[in-house]
Amino acid sequence: MSAALITALGYGLMSLATYAVYALDKSAARRRRRRVPERTLHLLAVLGGWPGALLAQHRLRHKSGKRAFLLVFRLTVLLNGVLLMMLWWQLAS
Repeated sequence: MSAALITALGYGLMSLATYAVYALDKSAARRRRRRVPERTLHLLAVLGGWPGALLAQHRLRHKSGKRAFLLVFRLTVLLNGVLLMMLWWQLAS
């Protein structure tokens, strides 16, 4: 299996998992139950789930208006991109 396919599958799976966690957190927020820590949401984004997080923010309207959260989220997307480039660079050499 090629590195590109493995990467795409990894991002896809992490995005699905991240979207599900956002949905659980949104449900918990509505029901005034225990929430998923923001640290966990950011960790999922760094690990490749940021496309699912972005989709959840828009579709579920969850965490989309919280400026501090969005700033850190953008930094996690940037960090993920840097880590991905480093990985690809290592694989290419």
